[in-house]
Amino acid sequence: MQNTNKQLVLRKDDYNLLISYLTGGNKRTAFDRRNAEDLQGELKKAKLVNKDDFPPDVVRLNSIVRIKAEGKTEIMEFMLVTPDKADIKEKRISVMAPIGTALIGFRKGQKVKWQVPAGKKTFKILEVINEQ
Repeated sequence: MQNTNKQLVLRKDDYNLLISYLTGGNKRTAFDRRNAEDLQGELKKAKLVNKDDFPPDVVRLNSIVRIKAEGKTEIMEFMLVTPDKADIKEKRISVMAPIGTALIGFRKGQKVKWQVPAGKKTFKILEVINEQ
């Protein structure tokens, strides 16, 4: 999903919550299972840190993220949430969605790629807002 060499950084509490979603047998569709496998692959590569050591500009659960597709002017803004809190009308995107899996653990200024129906797209993370 991503093709950056930069290390993913995750808070330990987020990691534990995500692992419980992935292994807890929450009801998932076949589509979600594929995304869950992608997310699990990303989590295995992550560097885990305590809350106090977590960089403020890294995408995590409940981050508000602003991204822009390469070559486009439109800026997208949304909050990354657990699947049960996802609501597209409220601009809350599930971490299990392809875009969520692509962004989690990456920081402001980094570029991420993910597969969309029309092919791979590259997005730049413009801003990450985390509550302290």
